[in-house]
Amino acid sequence: MAAQNSRACLVLSNGMKMPQIGFGTLMIKPHEAVAAVKAAIDAGYRHIDTAYVYDNEEQIGQAIKEVIAEGKVKREELFIVTKFDKNDRPLPTNEKGELRIDVDVDYVDTWKEMEKLVDEGLAKSIGVSNFNEKQIERVLQVAKHKPVNNQIEVNPYFTRQELVSFCQSNGIVVTSYSSLGAPGNMKTEEDPVLLSDPVVKAMGAKYNRSPAQILLRYPVSRGCAVIPKSLNPEHMKENMQIFDFELSTEDVKSLDDLNMNSSQLNRFWIIFKDHPHYPFV
Repeated sequence: MAAQNSRACLVLSNGMKMPQIGFGTLMIKPHEAVAAVKAAIDAGYRHIDTAYVYDNEEQIGQAIKEVIAEGKVKREELFIVTKFDKNDRPLPTNEKGELRIDVDVDYVDTWKEMEKLVDEGLAKSIGVSNFNEKQIERVLQVAKHKPVNNQIEVNPYFTRQELVSFCQSNGIVVTSYSSLGAPGNMKTEEDPVLLSDPVVKAMGAKYNRSPAQILLRYPVSRGCAVIPKSLNPEHMKENMQIFDFELSTEDVKSLDDLNMNSSQLNRFWIIFKDHPHYPFV
């Protein structure tokens, strides 16, 4: 892949362009979100990744409204992603306080309703997140508007080779989340730390880059988008500096070889293992 600047874009199957690097907002507290999103836009991010369940979308919207009013960016320059949950807030729990698994809605039916948003001009593109191959195939069988994106965890410990290849062969762009490994509060002291992996650190020294930049360049080298999160404006800028160097084919293979075929977020996802649509199978 030729060297690219921070405004590199991936072309979706519907012809729209999505910036290859976006700003992730998972686990950004509501009181932090306005300043964080404004700093990210100042740093050059034009792809903002959000979700209803993150509980900070109101503040993200406020930040976007303010930067547009200040003339720093136009709305048409921004690619904003959201994800919805069919449950109302707060999320439902059982008598033990655990997240309750609802099974009354088939995601294929949900997809058909999402297509209406495109038809009505309320959404320009629609996609999926955490879908496996069989689930995507079911959607493709009925889709009038095919999914343009599948947002999944991709990193050297969970490379998702087959799923990424499947998506790309069907014209579905992959967005990598947790490219640097799982969020800190989802780890134990025994878990391997991707940012401290000797192979990653050695590669950082070789390219004169930080481990984070190596890990973000890895999915980009595979044609994926990335959505790193940081509250530190300097880290925000550093995370964008991944388009002026390339990993060699051999180095991408070395990172591939770190694969454990295991989600760094397994302790979170495992609570849904009995759901009929559990995707990690």
